Amino acid sequence: MSDTASLSSREIREKHAENHTLRARDLAETLGISEGQLVAAHVGHGTVRLSTHPDDIMAAAPALGEVMALTRTPSVVHEKVGVYDNYQSGQHACMVLGKAVDLRIFPQHWVSAFAVETITDAGPKRSIQVFDAAGQAVHKIHMRDSSNHDQWAAIVENLATRMQSDTLNVEPVQPATPPLIREDKADVLRAEWDKMTDTHQFMLLTRKLKMNRLGAYRVAGAPYVRRLETGAVDALLDKLAGSGVPCMVFVGNHGCIQIHSGPIKTVKQVGFWNNVMDPGFNLHLRSDHIAEVYEVRKPTKRGMAISVEAFDKHGAIILQIFGMRAKDADHVAAFETLLCDLADAEEVPA
Repeated sequence: MSDTASLSSREIREKHAENHTLRARDLAETLGISEGQLVAAHVGHGTVRLSTHPDDIMAAAPALGEVMALTRTPSVVHEKVGVYDNYQSGQHACMVLGKAVDLRIFPQHWVSAFAVETITDAGPKRSIQVFDAAGQAVHKIHMRDSSNHDQWAAIVENLATRMQSDTLNVEPVQPATPPLIREDKADVLRAEWDKMTDTHQFMLLTRKLKMNRLGAYRVAGAPYVRRLETGAVDALLDKLAGSGVPCMVFVGNHGCIQIHSGPIKTVKQVGFWNNVMDPGFNLHLRSDHIAEVYEVRKPTKRGMAISVEAFDKHGAIILQIFGMRAKDADHVAAFETLLCDLADAEEVPA
């Protein structure tokens, strides 16, 4: 990120006013600043700094009523409409286990938070926005027409911090970890993979073997993973929309993972973006960012959990798609059937 010392908060606000039709993320990139710095520049001008801890924000969120929850990365945006309820706190990880809003939260990456209010001809646009140490968006709560707008002022006042600076110090963006491959541990990986009884054990296994998710997939081979062509995700979304088979779509950054559980009905490609446009769930996927795709099989005590997982050219995971599991069964036969004719990749990554 470029040096922004020459841009004052006033100048950032002026640039924003001149380019108000641009999305905040795109404008920030144009200005050479983080999105968090762009938002912070408006403190005192419709924006208020908030307490950053999920315990505080998630305690207040249910009072807003039906809202839109948004979690994104540079490659995909995941939007769910619903109410924030059934929040469960934790020292290292927290959860929202609502019927529609389903989140896994990692508090150490919730570094700055803001209440943002913009007055438009159609009425006020209001949101709570959370950013990491680099000023990258971690999670956002967008109010809708049906939300409890009468609760907004009291919630903002209650969450507001004493210090209301309009500048934000940010750290450099941490690059994605490339595939960590240990060919000498291939036999151990496969043997331990066979012993798994829960999908959550997989990350413990890779850490023990000093690999990461993508590195392990490259090493494991069949029958644990099958490498698919990069268009497999688009093909799968079309199949899901055509079949009505319910699925689970996981999208996350290092501060928040957001999950959709249910069917997909409407898929529409617009340029590089492949979009799910359903009531209550929107997904916006940069298909051109997909560099590797794998069908992954993990044994559990509730059956074989099967997923399709996509990664970008840097090795960062973009999204995971599972069949929507039942309460006592991880294996979803109808979802597995949809994967049968997805094309294998022709080349193996170096």
